[in-house]
Amino acid sequence: MMIYINGETREVSDNSRVADVIAGMGLTGKKIAVELNKEILPFNQFQSQALQAEDRLEIVHAIGGGQDDSFVLAGIAYHSRLLVGTGKYKDLEETRLAIEASGAQIVTVAIRRTNIGQKPGEPNLLDVISPDKYTILPNTAGCYTAEEAIRTCRLGRELLDGHKLVKLEVLADQKTLFPDVAETYIAAELLVKDGFDVMVYTNDDPIAAKRLEDIGCVAVMPLAAPIGSGLGIRNPYNILTIVENTKVPVLVDAGVGTASDAAIAMELGCDGVLMNTAIAEAKNPILMASAMRKGIEAGREAFLAGRMPRKRFASASSPIDGLFFVL
Repeated sequence: MMIYINGETREVSDNSRVADVIAGMGLTGKKIAVELNKEILPFNQFQSQALQAEDRLEIVHAIGGGQDDSFVLAGIAYHSRLLVGTGKYKDLEETRLAIEASGAQIVTVAIRRTNIGQKPGEPNLLDVISPDKYTILPNTAGCYTAEEAIRTCRLGRELLDGHKLVKLEVLADQKTLFPDVAETYIAAELLVKDGFDVMVYTNDDPIAAKRLEDIGCVAVMPLAAPIGSGLGIRNPYNILTIVENTKVPVLVDAGVGTASDAAIAMELGCDGVLMNTAIAEAKNPILMASAMRKGIEAGREAFLAGRMPRKRFASASSPIDGLFFVL
């Protein structure tokens, strides 16, 4: 049968107990706390508590404060630095599995393009990505004017019961899907005044990014390359300049193709990466989602570790003292 452990699906035998799951995770005897279906399960009930299909377990332990590497977005701390979209998957089941494999906590949806609110009986996207589990990020994909983007954000707020966090993108043309920065400024100003928390898609221009921060956007999201291109980061120095000069979170958005692209973005010091096509159009989207998760984590750790300086010539790893020389 299938159960959920810390938000991820896991197959267990039909007669499994909580203690069996804990043992299988190598946590027997460890100082942990367990929540079963949102109720605290006392330690002395681990052995006797049987599990049922679809049960949800949350297992937590204490870590040193210095290991908490979350980033804050509109006042909320997120541990996953990978944000994902919901388009281009073959069906909702693949969407669900890929999002779970990614470990993402923020999932973006295009209000005018998803199947939210379809005919009775048809699958509903919000059943797959429940707002109880994920932060839903409405976006203005397909909008080419500030007016269209503002209307879409307001519809998203209505649909999601007053939800204020939105991803703003105002596109210039259908061929390049580059941002129309002038229209983006207009939309951002009006949305901020209207009480929205605006994450904004922009080009890799440090001046534009700074202006959007000054307008009041809660995050700036420079493109790595054209949307859906998979070309990776084409201008890392501009991205680095944006990171160095911006006080709000910086998340690379658009153009990532594989896990190494995500790692590079994180090594530059970005707070996160948003992607959709790179996962959804992979030959194995679920496996790629897992790879992206690891790429984000590796890149972040490399950034925190601080890479060695680049050198023009070789530098021996081992000392030359004590070598045997033939005379």
